Amino acid sequence: MFTTGECPSSIPATPGDGSAFFADLDRRYRVPLIRYFAKRIREAYDVDDLVQEVFIRLVRQAEIESVVQIDSYVFRTAANVIRDRARRQAARHHREHDNLEESELPANDISPERVLLNNELLSVAIEALEELPENTRRVFVLRRYEGMRHEEIAAHLGMSVSGVRFHMDKAKAHLARRMEQAE
Repeated sequence: MFTTGECPSSIPATPGDGSAFFADLDRRYRVPLIRYFAKRIREAYDVDDLVQEVFIRLVRQAEIESVVQIDSYVFRTAANVIRDRARRQAARHHREHDNLEESELPANDISPERVLLNNELLSVAIEALEELPENTRRVFVLRRYEGMRHEEIAAHLGMSVSGVRFHMDKAKAHLARRMEQAE
């Protein structure tokens, strides 16, 4: 892991004075831990957080100053930090998420203009639905808003399945025309 002369144990930490002991650990292990994590994880932006997590765990360990093999202990803690991170990511399905920076979604698309435009489009859609013949409108509403299948609509309204399809096509074409005119 370390080349000769680079091993952190070559400069012993002095037990007794807690803050001096941890300052010494930080000075001795921060750079080697950064290298350790940089070799083992893909996300470079997480390296500093992982190093910090190692030091937090070391501080929380009540008997840290009495550890004989401090080098092994520090890097065993680092290995545990990586293992815990992997478990958290697996539990949260980390790899299945997209970063917001990579997303094509607008960051803030709730402007007053956008709200007004959507309200106008909604009004056009409602008007277009009201312009449809009664049977066509009923078929459309049962399919789109009630989630019924064509066969269920046909049985409910007493018409053929092909009649339901005809009315759905008619309704969708009318709504598409009206929405296109509105834009």
